Amino acid sequence: MNKSFLKFVTDFGPLAIFFFYYYNSGKNLSVAIPPLIVATLVALAVVWFFEKKIPPMPLVSGILITFFGGLTIYFNDPIFIYVKPTIINIMFALALFFGKYFTNEPILKKIMGKSIPLTDIGWEILNKRWMYFFFGLALLNEIVWRTQTEEFWVNFNAKMVSEGSWKDYGLSISSKQVGFSVFRNATENALYKICKNFKPKNKNLKYLITDTSGKILKNSYDLRILLKNTNWKKLQK
Repeated sequence: MNKSFLKFVTDFGPLAIFFFYYYNSGKNLSVAIPPLIVATLVALAVVWFFEKKIPPMPLVSGILITFFGGLTIYFNDPIFIYVKPTIINIMFALALFFGKYFTNEPILKKIMGKSIPLTDIGWEILNKRWMYFFFGLALLNEIVWRTQTEEFWVNFNAKMVSEGSWKDYGLSISSKQVGFSVFRNATENALYKICKNFKPKNKNLKYLITDTSGKILKNSYDLRILLKNTNWKKLQK
């Protein structure tokens, strides 16, 4: 099975099912959460069947959706599902913070050390930035659910996957290059790929934008210049 299509279905299928039941039940979380839990568990089972493994983030997210969704239904109190994004982001942030005490190095280096050539200081900086990012997401979720309506919170949590022309993406990392592929639809080929070469043949090939065949569309020694001078609308045609 096409990996991009599998990723699309397992990532967004449960969300689509949740929205269907939420808006067709008069915006009732108690009605929408059980199908979400079932769809999430099915999605994890599908990933395991085809990939023979489940990545840590969707696995943890699936466990917490089932746990906090169950608490929401049992106690008939939506606060449990509200705080689920807060807790999962804090868990990831704390894992990055405390990981170095168990591995004697940043947890990201332990996971990706062979893929990205960074100094120890570089790994510490990257680890801290991801930690702050997860803490920021947790804080943002708390602000939204405590100050806005339930419908706003529901739409807020789905906003990143329901708007814009970038419907999916992929990240590839090797010892020579890191690439960010952009898709209009996960069932199609990538629109283009933004790459950074760790050992370019010349400085103008440090940053590239390529098509699906690897043909260089744009290149520069400076990422900011590359992004600023690229006609993105033309690339998406």
